[in-house]
Amino acid sequence: MTNPFSDAGDDPFNLFSSPPQFPNNNHRVTSTNPFLSSPSPPSSPPPLIDLGEIPHRIPTIVDRFASSSSSSPSSAPFSDADADFSATSSSHVGVVEAAGKKLDYMIQFLDRKLKGSDEGSSEDRVLEEEIIGSGGGIGMFRLPERAAVRADRPVSLEVRKHQTRESQVGKGVKVIAGSEEMLWAGGECGVRVWGFEEIYGAEGVEVRGGGREEMTAPFVESEETAEVCCMVVDEAMRVVWSGHVDGRIRCWKMDQRLRGNGFEECLSWQAHQGPVLSMVASSYGDLWSGSENGAILIWPWEAIEKALPLTVKDRHMARSVVERSYIDLRSQVTINGVCYMFTSDVKYMVSDHSMARVWSAGLYSFALWNAQTRELLKVFNIDGQVENWLDMSTIQDITNEDEMKMKFVAALKKEKPQASINFFQRSRNAILGAADAVRRVAVKGAFGDDNRRTEAMTLANDGKIWTGCTSGLLVQWDGNGNRLQDFQYHPYAVQCICTFGSRIWVGYVSGTVQVLDNHGGLLGDWIGHSSPVIKMAFGAGYVFTLANHGGIRGWNVLSPGPLDDLLRLELSSKEFLYTRLESLKILVGTWNVGEEKASVESLIYWIGSAASDVDLIVVGLQELEMGAGALAMSAAKETVGMEGSSVGQWWLDMIGSILEEGFTFERVGSRQLAGLLICVWARNTLKDHVGDIDAAAVPCGFGRAIGNKGAVGLRMRLYDRTVCFVNCHFAAHAEAVNRRNDDFDHVYRTMTFSRPSHIVNTTSSGISSAVQMLRVSNAVGGRPGEALPELSDADMVVFLGDFNYRIDGISYDEARDFISQRSFDWLKNKDQLRAEMRAGKVFQGMREAVIRFPPTYKFERNQPGLAGYDAGEKKRVPAWCDRVLFRDSRSSTKSECSLDCPVVGSITQYESCMDVTESDHKPVRCLFNVEIARVDESVRRQEFKEIMDSNENIRHLLNTLSVVPDTIVSTNTIILQNSDPLILRITHKSRRDRALFTIICEGETTMKEDEVSSDHYPRGSFGLPRWLQVSPAIGTIEPDHTAEISIYHVEFYTIEEHVDGVLRNSWCEDAGDKEAMLLVKIHGSCTTQANSHRVRVGHCPSSKTKPIGIHKTNSPPKVARNLLSRSDIQQLNTSFDGFSQLQNLHSP
Repeated sequence: MTNPFSDAGDDPFNLFSSPPQFPNNNHRVTSTNPFLSSPSPPSSPPPLIDLGEIPHRIPTIVDRFASSSSSSPSSAPFSDADADFSATSSSHVGVVEAAGKKLDYMIQFLDRKLKGSDEGSSEDRVLEEEIIGSGGGIGMFRLPERAAVRADRPVSLEVRKHQTRESQVGKGVKVIAGSEEMLWAGGECGVRVWGFEEIYGAEGVEVRGGGREEMTAPFVESEETAEVCCMVVDEAMRVVWSGHVDGRIRCWKMDQRLRGNGFEECLSWQAHQGPVLSMVASSYGDLWSGSENGAILIWPWEAIEKALPLTVKDRHMARSVVERSYIDLRSQVTINGVCYMFTSDVKYMVSDHSMARVWSAGLYSFALWNAQTRELLKVFNIDGQVENWLDMSTIQDITNEDEMKMKFVAALKKEKPQASINFFQRSRNAILGAADAVRRVAVKGAFGDDNRRTEAMTLANDGKIWTGCTSGLLVQWDGNGNRLQDFQYHPYAVQCICTFGSRIWVGYVSGTVQVLDNHGGLLGDWIGHSSPVIKMAFGAGYVFTLANHGGIRGWNVLSPGPLDDLLRLELSSKEFLYTRLESLKILVGTWNVGEEKASVESLIYWIGSAASDVDLIVVGLQELEMGAGALAMSAAKETVGMEGSSVGQWWLDMIGSILEEGFTFERVGSRQLAGLLICVWARNTLKDHVGDIDAAAVPCGFGRAIGNKGAVGLRMRLYDRTVCFVNCHFAAHAEAVNRRNDDFDHVYRTMTFSRPSHIVNTTSSGISSAVQMLRVSNAVGGRPGEALPELSDADMVVFLGDFNYRIDGISYDEARDFISQRSFDWLKNKDQLRAEMRAGKVFQGMREAVIRFPPTYKFERNQPGLAGYDAGEKKRVPAWCDRVLFRDSRSSTKSECSLDCPVVGSITQYESCMDVTESDHKPVRCLFNVEIARVDESVRRQEFKEIMDSNENIRHLLNTLSVVPDTIVSTNTIILQNSDPLILRITHKSRRDRALFTIICEGETTMKEDEVSSDHYPRGSFGLPRWLQVSPAIGTIEPDHTAEISIYHVEFYTIEEHVDGVLRNSWCEDAGDKEAMLLVKIHGSCTTQANSHRVRVGHCPSSKTKPIGIHKTNSPPKVARNLLSRSDIQQLNTSFDGFSQLQNLHSP
């Protein structure tokens, strides 16, 4: 046997230098580590490792199984008593906890390796698998690919793992935003913050309302608020703005003491009557917000600046100052008191810092605004065609609606009373007509104009605007609203777009993440999440993606690339350090009840007696009710999305009472189709690890439309793995073998899971309807590539039910003789199901344990034992109709549970209950032992950080790719003397990578004559002062090229003061005494670091001779050397020419 720690040195346990300590042995320990259960060395150490010596070197282990209390750090990780601990101390605790877990997993790994195939120590004897269906592992029956680190996508940083829907009711995360130091997220009940320094920390955070988010990176929560719809980060003022569904805008300070849950807002006000759907900070520091029905309001920076410094006591005053300062942009397009534009919701807003403009967008149109003057520049549709301000579609809709009302009233006047039969006929026609109208609207919505809707928008670093559509189309626009290029790389809807450097990141409703260059070339794509990617944000060298299920992952900005290969190799080699194994028992029972109701004694005998030590119970019933009326009613309910019956509810209640539902077990899901019913109960200790319950039904009777035959299924996440249970009832009669095979094939191919109808829909209201369109396209076969059934993607599938396969080539009397002698082997050789499985015609790749019980069909009712077999006129040959088969993650019988093979099931009990006599079938039960391997994300994050920090190859690669291009900025001081623009020149000296530049304003100040310049005070989001224009403020510079930036000024500019949306006051200010400090930031196409150059910009009228911004000295001012007109700039043909003229300049 190979020592798995051969690379770690001679002593694999010498991980720490702390003295040996032992945990409290009174607590429950689930690890196989012998030292967690007894401080003394084991009496008989296993081979290869001398366990007797290990206690002298064992490290301090944090007891993670201790009960939580108010004084324990785990129960109050951000309590007031801990507020003085530094981030370093908190991080150290996380490292120790993760190290303790790694030790547990290593010893668990060793125990499994040393145990090998020894079955003698097993608590439950595993039954031998008698048959495995042929044809598994290929086509739609191939196993889903699972691995510790997937080879088909970059390695990600798991900030927040997939959260089950049930655990996220009222707690879901809807939007994320990144700053330089933090990742901010807005959810249904407030704001939460992850610090990038602590994001690699240990697992577990107590959340509002109780509970604990397992394996989530440490975060803090705000006080409870209404649901967050959008967020904007303002690095200049160190605040984050959040827009909420209740119409309020809230402000959160980055630098406040985020040590305890419940941190408060610093400012809020009622912005809109409806939800704040979008927000953006303009190039001049103003905050723009969009809402329903085209409402766009501007909150001037001047009002925000007054309100932010006010204390908590003056919060009401601050709220009033901002709340009444808004500018309503609809007044720009109001004619005779009527607004003819912007009737659609303003879902997206983008600030074009390149040209100082703001884009606002609905689903089908865009509006372009001047950020400085706030004037409407252009309105155009998704095709780029300029639209009239008058919304003709609204008028058309009103006209059509009036016309329909007139026709309806006229029809009512003409209609005369008729017989009741005509009433029913008219009702039928009306229902059919309405259904047809709904169908036509749905088809148009799914495949017509709705495919062209705008779903996302962003600004690229080259000044281009990118939008994504429901059809998956990506559109590139220039700053003037002209449509440039279209790109189509994926057939599903775009949900979000994010840019960093020269790359565009796109998230799709299918969970796919794509990376493009600025020219639209596809650099890479992969499946980032198992559900729609709804938001993206940049921070700390990662692009973070938020999935619809609440999971957050960080992807390195260099992905895809060589960094991924290095990380993948390193993390794969340490798989055993973060693999966490879970074990549980699942009881599966199936019974064809023959339209009878069971007694309490029968239910206890069948289910209750075997439920004492199981964690999950799955019950499948057939033939609950088979009358024509019941089947017709079931079919009618299915057409309108309803299911269930009083008979089904009786069974649920009876089994629930046997299992002490509400005390010991909790029902987590059920689904009924006519006479078929499947239901699942989870033990209360397991229910926190069970979720995402989806249900499905597939009718197979009477033209694949009626549920007398068919299947019902439940899909769930169990310890982060997908498990499906399918209850089937196939075609009857001995000769119908092919029909039964076809029934299975139809069920396997077409079973599509969705939310159970009886569960309240908690899907986020902010998620695009493209999610529903994805389901529609899936239903009609619109999947890209090979269309695999949903059951194919499950880690474990269990089929149970009355499969109706019979025994061939034997008479009734012969079968009775063999059964009475318990000679089942000869009978099993005549079993139709075994023959069809060997031939690869049904249940391909499925497994069944050895059958040691008599055939379960057909019996006389109320006749116990083997004497009860049907002896009537037909004398049906006894058969094993009622079966349980399964498929797990194993590709062979020798496969062990690991992250590559995450679910391994074994059957310890497979039997029938012969003393239950209510039906002509006997109930069958099957007991599974299931092992599940999952990733401990808290440990994996620690390993991820260690690899990034210590691996020399990775560090060298990061340093190589993070080189900032060498550039020269033509001046450090600009004096504007008239209205003519001056040119700031940036020369790129490199001949390889392109350079990206961003120009922001660090602040402005008012200069007084004969005084040294005072401090510069920034505007919101480092916006420009209103008297200054910089064009372009962002852009790219090709190698060995020069970019020219025009600097304008307005000598006299107007300040307007609005109160409640009405202009109340305006005045003109002189810009002659103003000075601004521009910061030119240069970075590479994929670098997080930047070089900065400061440029002082001021105004010097001809009457003034003293240079602005220069300290008083005895030497004469050197203004001319710092001023470069356009003619002067054009003479500087190379960067060395510029450098020779600027080498004597001093930087302010």
